[in-house]
Amino acid sequence: MTRLIIIFLISLLSHNSYYTQESDGKPVPKKDQSLKSKRKLRKADRKKWKEDRRNKRAEEKKIRDHHKRIQTKSVRKRMKRNKGKAMRNNTHQREPFFQRLFQKKRGKSSKSAKEKSSKGQQ
Repeated sequence: MTRLIIIFLISLLSHNSYYTQESDGKPVPKKDQSLKSKRKLRKADRKKWKEDRRNKRAEEKKIRDHHKRIQTKSVRKRMKRNKGKAMRNNTHQREPFFQRLFQKKRGKSSKSAKEKSSKGQQ
């Protein structure tokens, strides 16, 4: 009997309240609302989205320009040179034929990778 009373009291004290889902600030169209007012709401949302996107892009461009401006001249040149290689790598394209032909070899098979020393020099 005491267990039953304790369980009843605990259930009363642990009041779980469930809240309805709140909208994100948008006026929720009612069922009896006309099509014209729904269109106006959509048009206003679209206009606000475009304005936010325009502001965000302008802010990102401003940040990029500032980053470039604070670099030294040599770093800006290096960034410009490396930009083409980065774009090519991102599009998964190979280097042009003559660049690959006259490029320094890298890896284990290259002759200039390690200088072999003879036993007499050690």
